[in-house]
Amino acid sequence: MRKLAILIIIPLFIVFSYLWFRNGISPVSSIDKTPQIFVVQKGEGVREISSRLKQQNLIKDPIVFFLLIGKVGLGIDNKIQAGDHRIARSMTAQEVAKSLTLATNDVWVTIPEGFRAQEIADILEKNVPGYKNSWKDILEKNEGYLFPDTYLIPKTSDVNLVLSILKNNFEKKYNTIDSKNSNFSKEELVTIASLIEREARFAKDRPLVASVIVNRLNNGIKLDIDATVQYVLGYQENEKRWWKKNLTFEDLKVNSPYNTYRIRGLPPTPISNPGVAALNAALNPAQTDYLYYISDKSGRNHYAETLEAHNANIKKYGL
Repeated sequence: MRKLAILIIIPLFIVFSYLWFRNGISPVSSIDKTPQIFVVQKGEGVREISSRLKQQNLIKDPIVFFLLIGKVGLGIDNKIQAGDHRIARSMTAQEVAKSLTLATNDVWVTIPEGFRAQEIADILEKNVPGYKNSWKDILEKNEGYLFPDTYLIPKTSDVNLVLSILKNNFEKKYNTIDSKNSNFSKEELVTIASLIEREARFAKDRPLVASVIVNRLNNGIKLDIDATVQYVLGYQENEKRWWKKNLTFEDLKVNSPYNTYRIRGLPPTPISNPGVAALNAALNPAQTDYLYYISDKSGRNHYAETLEAHNANIKKYGL
């Protein structure tokens, strides 16, 4: 009797599995041929992709799709391309799977915190096929508002589209920060954040650098920030970098409204493009009496309330 039951159950299981798999790979809708954009994130796993395809109603069964893509199926799990893909509900699971392995119409572009517009232009030149030299001046006019992040940018983008992507992201992130009680304008806050981004290598230093900047502004003391001079000096051909490594006394005399060794107050515009952490620090500086800081060879800052203590730090850390 038990053998008979087994003989009946096994064929039923095989038939059920076949019908389940066949239904799972069939199109969600044979008549809906409207393509939808489905974005595969960098480093996203097949399970997550399968689940999201189901959530967007682009496949019938995420488990079937997972099996189909894996080694027991098509064996293309390691060939999926990050980016956006056009997928229609009329496509079978096999067609969806294969479409995810094709090159996309977009490119991933990562903009680090603290990069200046010219550095961002260099990144775009390397990654966006439609890049033109005229983009540099346009990007520079928007210094401070080119939000650092990882973006999916269409290969056919013009500078206006790129600007809208970066600046819209800036506005979205800025609006998450409560700036209502700040004594500074939005433009001033972004400029202060751009200074913090260049002067604080470590997270704990951001609010402390912010406190020094605010204290100096409140006391009418020149900021004396190296990064503003580096911004003026621009690209260093011998160093192959935008921010000069070791400034000289002659460098500090450069005649520019951005040189905070010569002018009081903030520079006319931001000098880099800050992230959320630097913006938060600008809005929430530490409550200190610090007026000075120096960076040691590891990039860690050391703070002082008086010039005497500052000079002692310079002597102590060998600068």
